Order: sequence, then structure tokens, then C-alpha cells
Amino acid sequence: MNSPLENLSGPGKALAPEPPDSRELEGLKRSGLARLEDAKNASLALESRFDLAYNAAHALCLAALRSKGYRASNRYIVFQVLPHTLGLGPEVWRVLDKCHHQRNVAEYEGELDVSERLVLDLIAACDAVRVALELK
Repeated sequence: MNSPLENLSGPGKALAPEPPDSRELEGLKRSGLARLEDAKNASLALESRFDLAYNAAHALCLAALRSKGYRASNRYIVFQVLPHTLGLGPEVWRVLDKCHHQRNVAEYEGELDVSERLVLDLIAACDAVRVALELK
């Protein structure tokens, strides 16, 4: 029986099998943890904190996926597969989904409208990813 990650991998699919690389994994974790710490700095602009926390979450989620032996074909999939990479539920990936949408609106339409509540929720979701990754 194939795992959910195996089912998502192959030609034209969202994931491609690729052996994990310990140097890459350490770099992703280091980058994610540094950005997460900076995102918690309340003296920074809210938009900067959002950007830091979003990119921290992406790096840590990508590390989790890479540790399972897969590479993503797009940014979004690393959040979608959190139940399969780290066992995290909708309380985490729904926040990351919303933030991914906000990030795309900012990147492609030039409009970033984030609230303090969203940034705090994003930081909490990223912390949940960090803890799950450390326990893995």
C-alpha cells in the first residue's frame, strides 16, 4: 500500500522522490529558526514579521518534506502535506494556507494587508511546526 506522499509523487505530480541531503536539511532548519526568532521581534514592522514568519514556516515545512525523501514542485504543497510529514492537523495547516494566500496577493498584486492577529497565529503555527520537527 502506497503512502500519501508516494501517491503524490511521480511525473507531473506535486512531489518528486529525492533522497534527503543532511546539509540541505540543516540549512533549511537553521534558516527557518533564525527567521522565526526574528518574526517574534515586536519592534519590527508587522509586514516584515509576516514575511519572516511565513518564510520560516516554509523552510521548516520543506525540511520536514525533504527529510521524508521528497522535493516539492510548488511552495504550497509543503503545507498541504503536514499531516503526512509531521502529523500536524488543520489547526496548523489552515493558518499556513491562509498566509500562503496572503503572501501570493502581496507578491503578485502588491497588496499586503495583515493584522496583528494573523501574524501571531502564523508565528504560533510556525512554532508548532518547529516543535514537531524537533520531536521527529
